[in-house]
Amino acid sequence: MSDDLFASPPAPPTDYNAASIEVLEGLEPVRRRPGMYIGGTDERALHHLAAEVLDNAMDEAVAGHATRIEITLGEGNRLTIVDNGRGMPVDPHPRFPDKSALEVILSMLHSGGKFSGKAYATSGGLHGVGVSVVNALSVETVVEVARDRQLYRQRFSQGQTLGPLEHLGSTPNRRGTSVSFTPDPEIFGPEMHFKPARLYKLARSKAYLFAGVEIRWRCAPGLASDDVPAEAVFQFPGGLADHLKEQVGARECATADFFAGTQEFADGAGKVEWAVAWPLWSDGSYSWYCNTIPTPDGGTHEQGLRQALVRGLRAFGDLVGQKKAKDLTPDDVMVGSELMLSVFIREPQFQSQTKDRLTSPEAASLVEKAVRDHFDHYLSDRMDRGKALLGYVLERMDERLKRKAEREVKRKTATSARKLRLPGKLTDCAADSPEGTELFIVEGDSAGGSAKQARDRKTQAILPIRGKILNVASATSAKILANQEIADLIQALGCGTRKDCLPDNLRYERIVIMTDADVDGAHIATLLMTFFFQEMPELVRRGHLYLAQPPLYRLTMGAKSLYARDDAHRAEIEATAFKGKKVDVARFKGLGEMNPGQLRETTMDPSTRSLIRITLPQEYEERAGVKDLVDRLMGNNPAHRFAFIQENAARLEAEELDA
Repeated sequence: MSDDLFASPPAPPTDYNAASIEVLEGLEPVRRRPGMYIGGTDERALHHLAAEVLDNAMDEAVAGHATRIEITLGEGNRLTIVDNGRGMPVDPHPRFPDKSALEVILSMLHSGGKFSGKAYATSGGLHGVGVSVVNALSVETVVEVARDRQLYRQRFSQGQTLGPLEHLGSTPNRRGTSVSFTPDPEIFGPEMHFKPARLYKLARSKAYLFAGVEIRWRCAPGLASDDVPAEAVFQFPGGLADHLKEQVGARECATADFFAGTQEFADGAGKVEWAVAWPLWSDGSYSWYCNTIPTPDGGTHEQGLRQALVRGLRAFGDLVGQKKAKDLTPDDVMVGSELMLSVFIREPQFQSQTKDRLTSPEAASLVEKAVRDHFDHYLSDRMDRGKALLGYVLERMDERLKRKAEREVKRKTATSARKLRLPGKLTDCAADSPEGTELFIVEGDSAGGSAKQARDRKTQAILPIRGKILNVASATSAKILANQEIADLIQALGCGTRKDCLPDNLRYERIVIMTDADVDGAHIATLLMTFFFQEMPELVRRGHLYLAQPPLYRLTMGAKSLYARDDAHRAEIEATAFKGKKVDVARFKGLGEMNPGQLRETTMDPSTRSLIRITLPQEYEERAGVKDLVDRLMGNNPAHRFAFIQENAARLEAEELDA
């Protein structure tokens, strides 16, 4: 094969030279690329700023220096977090004698007191970037420190120091640090604000994680609601066990009492706290923490707990002569449980700065060692309790094995009789097993034709649908069953609907909604998501449903072409990749207008595409909120949609609402 096939025309010498190399100093990298530090600029990223400051205060409490934390959400999106700990150091820094230590902490990345382990035995902060990132992404930050009976203050804006450290005089009855900041609208947008309910829940959960701290919550009267009081005080002596008791409520469980406990290791290796319940009717809920930091994606501490529980039940099964117990898996024990785990370890390792997943190898063995002995005693101290839990878990194992056998039979049957049993418009994949397969639901035959040519025939199936499907939220059951597009979709998925929905019979691992990147496409995607939410919610809950992200624009300059999802993304690419130079912009009218190569590269190839996973909240209250929103926006009462527009007109750009 000739190398000429891969050759590119030489770039003009003026396009890339020494002047093209930028050196970002101070906190400028944070403002230029906030996603590297807080995972984006969306609502989740905004609240990550609050978590960073609160985590610093919690570190003081865990270290034994603070007993009280105050969180105040004021008007104008202003958040203030105060602790009564030691207070940030304010004396001149040895390496930067013209700056106070406070200024170094706030204005320089990778500065802090948590690297050596001398100031904090365990902490959530690792890299010395948390509060400096908050400062960089805030339009105003004010830090007050009460230390050695003296009060100090320093002000910042967008990462820049506005003046020297001020000495405000003596304060004999106060100690600790106060950080007050307002997120920068230039970064997060003028309409992005802290959610009182989300901050209230965060404050409450932190109090559960460390029984020795009292957390006081306040918000401006105009921000309070039925669910979020203007003032509250949280302190829970029982820790996670108190939290779990409240979460489970009056639901009947496989055992009358929870499996909860705490283990602190004498050698200073760490501390483990856990609480587990097995409700008879539950979708399951898992909360993982390391050094009071939520790790929603679990990690090595989760692995340790899974091993402790499954090995404990296998051993108990052997003790009572239940031979089937040797076939138990961690999922048999965990699925449907309500579980909370908190670990405190030295120098934890996380997958990223947002700390979504713990990767410290020692955490697995630490947790298994802590939990296993307690679990063995929990099962054997009261044999009736141990046998009740073992029986419950073995029933789940039997259900799993039955579903697996049915799925294997059904998949083989479907594979051997595709043409007879599957809808005519479906172009199926060649794989015999659901693992690794994907069903793309596309809009129209034109898009379906391009997708069929762009797909990986082994793992990707294509199902075209005609226009906007029926809105199931406002239709009767008879009308839903009579709709041909929906019937084809149900038949292609093979798992049934509503009470007859068996997720383990799903013929594909992923369901990908792939519609045009315009308003009509968004409307069709919304109708499809409503269908899955109402008819097959367990598929959504298990993470099988995705949204494709096709481009709306192709930007070209010379031999260089890039793709943009929307107008904002287009503006970003023009400013960064093309440096504001004139580019040719082509707008795709739909997926069918893209050639198969473009569609594969941008939207279907797993190595280059982006997908959005659609999920349902685990907590009941949040699920109920989602259902209420779907009913309001997609139900058969237009007055609810009109009310929603009226309620949100001040927050949303009204001209962007799809009438």
